[in-house]
Amino acid sequence: MSKRYFGTDGIRGKVGSGIITPDFILKLGWSVGTVLKRQDPDAEQTVLIGKDTRISGYLFESALEAGLSSAGVHVRLLGPMPTPAIAYLTRAFRTDIGIVISASHNPYYDNGIKFFSRAGLKIDDAMELAIEAMMAEPLIMVDSAYLGKAARIDDAPGRYIEFCKSTFPNHLTLTKLKIVLDCANGATYHVAPHVFEELGAELNVINNYPDGFNINDDCGSTRPERLCKLVVAEEADLGIALDGDGDRLIMVDHLGKIVDGDSLLYIIAKHAQEHGQLKGGVVGTEMTNLGVEQALQQASIPFMRAKVGDRHVMNTLKAKGWLIGGEASGHLICLDATTTGDGIIAALKILSVICEKKQSLAELQQTLLKLPQTLLNIKVTEPKEVLKNLPFQQAIKQTEQRLGANGRLLVRASGTEALIRIMIEGHDALLNQRLAEALAAVIK
Repeated sequence: MSKRYFGTDGIRGKVGSGIITPDFILKLGWSVGTVLKRQDPDAEQTVLIGKDTRISGYLFESALEAGLSSAGVHVRLLGPMPTPAIAYLTRAFRTDIGIVISASHNPYYDNGIKFFSRAGLKIDDAMELAIEAMMAEPLIMVDSAYLGKAARIDDAPGRYIEFCKSTFPNHLTLTKLKIVLDCANGATYHVAPHVFEELGAELNVINNYPDGFNINDDCGSTRPERLCKLVVAEEADLGIALDGDGDRLIMVDHLGKIVDGDSLLYIIAKHAQEHGQLKGGVVGTEMTNLGVEQALQQASIPFMRAKVGDRHVMNTLKAKGWLIGGEASGHLICLDATTTGDGIIAALKILSVICEKKQSLAELQQTLLKLPQTLLNIKVTEPKEVLKNLPFQQAIKQTEQRLGANGRLLVRASGTEALIRIMIEGHDALLNQRLAEALAAVIK
């Protein structure tokens, strides 16, 4: 069955339009609670709710709480917390579901809802379909004697900080590293600085004063340009950029050069192999640079491509029984440490390699030769309709013929925004750019 509301990463959209409205979110809370109650009518169910720092989070937190309570489900409120923290705390508190109010790397005027199972994994298709089916039924609240109760958990940040630190090797310390940390004015603002400082790093933190509107605004993993300049200006060893909900990581080396998720994935996988900790191989996506695939093959590390999206990467990892996967965007999954993509924990993985090998971030990727890629995002009203457009399809075929065996073209509709994403990869960077701009012109 096709889904009406759920996309590749939960439910997401512009606040106040479409489905991202208080009445829909209240009904969604009731639907989730009712599905849980029907699965086990005699048990008490409890749901965790966390959010990022965008202003609409307060509104939707209240709406979700009301909906869940009306279904007879208890609610535990965490306040602003990173998405991967909700995954961990859902397991730690043994709750039935964890809910995150976040639109990840999107601007403040977007918001969305993500769900984690009691195992700390994104809920499966069957659960999403059950929730959508419940949305079509009339909202009938339980008797007032059976309404759910709500309470706030105050020590959630401390619990998650300690969990993150526990994934860093005990025999290592960050005391010799100077790091610039960009929190994207998002959910990691009160968590990530403590993790790195308590492990000994000399830290300069930027974009850690959220005001409800500045989340991801010219900062974080999607806009690391200022971070690049600061790392060089302060003669830091490296920079760390997280996104608004803390599940993505981009790093910057001491030369001020961006180190994306592809390069970080390669470093993590190689180090795991060298220590006999690599179980199976590595999962990337259709966007993963061909140079990464070739470098892994040269190291005798199996590699598979999944569709774009951490959900697809995770499903492939589970199917293969592997532990390491990720995307160029910085969504890195290390199943030996946690159950979902986690920017802080992925950063600690890289930092442990730097400390152990006593090499810089730039040196760790010296042997990785990546092919030039051009990435363009074109705003459209109906992405799926654009992909069906006959002249655009013909332009795609012509571009593929022009690239031949010397390059790759990927055109897709974003799963989280109203965008057409174009990726062209090949040895000739100028040709990549020209071909991508020509395709964008056809769309416009």
